[in-house]
Parts: sequence; structure tokens; C-alpha cells
Amino acid sequence: MRTGKGGRRDIRRHRPDGRFRIIGGEWRGRRFNFPALAGVRPTGDRVRETLFNWLQPVITGARCLDLFAGSGALGLEALSRGAGEVVFVDCERSLLESVKEHLRTVERDTGFRCIRADAGDFLRSDPGQFDIVFLDPPFGADRISEMCRLLDHAHLLAANARVYLETEVGAELGLPASWRLLRSARAGNVGYHLAAVTIEPTEATD
Repeated sequence: MRTGKGGRRDIRRHRPDGRFRIIGGEWRGRRFNFPALAGVRPTGDRVRETLFNWLQPVITGARCLDLFAGSGALGLEALSRGAGEVVFVDCERSLLESVKEHLRTVERDTGFRCIRADAGDFLRSDPGQFDIVFLDPPFGADRISEMCRLLDHAHLLAANARVYLETEVGAELGLPASWRLLRSARAGNVGYHLAAVTIEPTEATD
């Protein structure tokens, strides 16, 4: 079990066969394998379908960050549905190599980056602004509040950005004051949420 690093590995039930499928968009129905490391599992089909229904008005052309990429299912789903760019961040090399292989399989060679790094270190590296962030840290690692704080303080979120958060049911989100919760739902012991980031425009000065 990994704690506190940049991959989706935790105490939740995972698919032992290391497989997932794309739910919608250009690659709908495509199935991908990934290294079946202990605790690594993609966000479930039903949750992903609901999430991307929520994101439908803003996904086209968006710059996205899959911060705890794991299998890469969220970022790949975003690309399939028209995202302009996805940055995949994970500390496990084999998972990132798997994501690259998936993209080669669908003949996609632009609009993505795969970066091996701890999530917090990546956010401190000034990677630019994002329109959508997928934030699904390992359960039990208590990193949601830390990641939200870093995203907010480092000004990494574009105006009206969306942040997806996946947690244990009942976990404290600790959202910054400028964020507002748009949606919340649960599937078993998983709580999933979508927040909007309100950035006030700078007033012109004489």
C-alpha cells in the first residue's frame, strides 16, 4: 500500500485483472490493461460516467491534470471526450509507461504529458494553470486538504476551473474559501465531489 504519493493505490477494492474501459467519446468501449499493483484501481464505470456528465459543458478543449493518475482512467476518459491536454502525474514509473502505451494504441501522440513525481512536488514546480483537476489521492493518506491548498495558493487553477475530489465517504474535504461545491454523490464507501473555483477578475486601475 502506498501512502502519500502520487498514484491511485489505497485500501479500496481494486480490479485484480488490471483492466478498465473507456465509457464515452472517441475511444468509447476501448479496454486497456495496466499493471495490477496492489491497491491500484481505476475510478469505477458508474462514477466516471456521472463525473463526465457533470463535466460535459466544460471538457472540450480543457487543460486537465490527473494528479494521482494511477491507471490513468480519468485522464484518458477526458482525452476521449475532447480535452485539449491532460498531464498525468504519478510516482510509479510502470503506471506512466502503461498510460503512454494506451495512447500509442489509439494513435494519440499529442495533447498529453506523463510526469513521474510526488503530487505535492509537482504542484510546487509551477506547471501552469489547469481548467480541470482530477484529485483522487490514496485513502488514508489525508492529502485532500493539502492538495487543495497547494492548488489554490499556487494559482494553478484557471477562472471557473473544476476540481474533482474522490474520498472515503464522510472524509473532510477542506475546500478553500473561494471554492464552492457543485455536486456530491457516493458509491459504496466512495464519496465523489465536483467543486468550482471562483476567481474574481482583477479590477482595472487608472
